[in-house]
Amino acid sequence: MPAGGKTETAAAFLPEAPTLERLREAAADCRGCHLYEQATQTVFGEGAGGAEVMFVGEQPGDQEDLAGKPFVGPAGRILDQALEEAGIDRRSTYVTNVVKHFKWQPRGKRRIHQKPNWTEMTACRPWLDGELDLVEPEVVVCLGATAAQALLGRDFRVSRQRGELVESPLARYVLATVHPSSILRQRDDASREAEYGAFVEDLRVVPPLLGS
Repeated sequence: MPAGGKTETAAAFLPEAPTLERLREAAADCRGCHLYEQATQTVFGEGAGGAEVMFVGEQPGDQEDLAGKPFVGPAGRILDQALEEAGIDRRSTYVTNVVKHFKWQPRGKRRIHQKPNWTEMTACRPWLDGELDLVEPEVVVCLGATAAQALLGRDFRVSRQRGELVESPLARYVLATVHPSSILRQRDDASREAEYGAFVEDLRVVPPLLGS
């Protein structure tokens, strides 16, 4: 909870007796923080209701904001490819974000991603907590530093602990790796290939945990 008195929150928008569908419908009208003002729509989580694995990213990007679905842009395509190589069927997972609205600033005709701040992440947290409570995944994978710090604490460093199992009340098994968008930002093909390979190796930790 950020310091400084009263905090905006989505808690007032949560439905009674929630189901994933009721949460999704309620989140569409969320005004728990100011980010809805510039977003096209809420981008709620998506996937199997009883998924054993939940992937949590930072926030929807430009294409996700337009489509209303998580991880459908360039980073989503990287994730899909890496999941396949790691032996994980995305159709059996649940994919979501810490923040459900796209935060951006204009640059010419483009909408440039802006990192959500701690107040915005705290305001949106009730939706993610609801998803975790209903899906009850065996494994939670945090994608990127923002998601990892939001869920595992502000001192968590993906650069030091990527791919390692971390004790957490979130799920039986919890780990963090890079966000697939960071692979796209690498300076050259060799760097992208190396970082992608490391990302796949991190994800290969997951299948042996299922059913154990």
